[in-house]
Amino acid sequence: MSVKLTSARTLVVKIGSSTLVDAASGALARDWLVAFAADVARVKARGQDVVLVSSGAIALGRRALGLGAGALKLEEAQASAAVGQIALARAWSEALAAHGVTVAQVLLTLGDTENRRRYLNARSTLKTLIGLGSVPVINENDTVATAEIRFGDNDRLAARVTGMIEADCLVLLSDIDGLYGSNPRLDANARFIPEVKAITPEIDAMAGAAGSDMGSGGMATKILAARIAMDAGANMVIANGALRPPLKAIEEGARCTWFVAPATPAAARKRWISGALKPAGQITIDAGAVNALAQGKSLLPAGVVAVDGAFERGDCVVVKDPGGREVARGLVAYGAEDARKIARVKSGDIEAILGYRGRTEMIHRDDMALMRT
Repeated sequence: MSVKLTSARTLVVKIGSSTLVDAASGALARDWLVAFAADVARVKARGQDVVLVSSGAIALGRRALGLGAGALKLEEAQASAAVGQIALARAWSEALAAHGVTVAQVLLTLGDTENRRRYLNARSTLKTLIGLGSVPVINENDTVATAEIRFGDNDRLAARVTGMIEADCLVLLSDIDGLYGSNPRLDANARFIPEVKAITPEIDAMAGAAGSDMGSGGMATKILAARIAMDAGANMVIANGALRPPLKAIEEGARCTWFVAPATPAAARKRWISGALKPAGQITIDAGAVNALAQGKSLLPAGVVAVDGAFERGDCVVVKDPGGREVARGLVAYGAEDARKIARVKSGDIEAILGYRGRTEMIHRDDMALMRT
């Protein structure tokens, strides 16, 4: 199954606190970090993009603040995150800089993946960073998050990011090497599950509580992450982060559990656009644009003849031909007001009309689902 890692276009790798922070001392596991940074650089060198979702800020911060073991109060967790995030960002930056890799720090909350405007802005920033060759290092913004901290949602956040950027593989590095039928720490005969093709009630029942004091997530959050990732068309793997280096170990057949998506990210996204979103408006296009869409091209403003409805950038709109037949649905790159201004306009003239440099396309082909006829 390691072919799913080596053939992926974009990897999102989530690193748990129990992997990145030494449980005994509460200090950063620097030897592991050095080995993993080399692993990431190796993957990037063969042409794959990598995004990291890193826990560890609270664990590092509580040590610096002298907070003892045990559960933290919410305000203590937030204070620990504020202190620890500085050390965490510096550690990632220095480790990857040794291999000529530029690191970007991105702090998100789950709300940033659920609010449409914030989602689009985060998606655009991440895609731009990836396109420029950097490695975004994402962490939950624990200094402002509230209930989320108590649930260890970096697993879920990693899955949401995977869907956000249309990554095709999510790697969860944890303190366990995969999914078992029962808790392997309590049951020496626990059955290992090497592959999951659907999240069934039986799979849900295998989820247990968090396995260490360092992190706050358990198998339940990983199963939820798998559901989100698979729905987005991404394969997911749970592997032991203690392996050195872990990505290479997975490639070479180390024990891990693969969750296999039923479709590709592109297919899953188009299915979501065509069926799961309620259209907020309508765009009518000319015959030339209809032919262009049928050939797999994007919709350019020049092909738009009418814009109806009150929609915002990123909303789903219906695309109709001159006879009123629905030919596609897509996520529009402009709000209705600006879309009307640039209808029938060549892309090169958009900036002069709107006063800012927007997208070349009214709807990019990756954000469009054609209707079957």
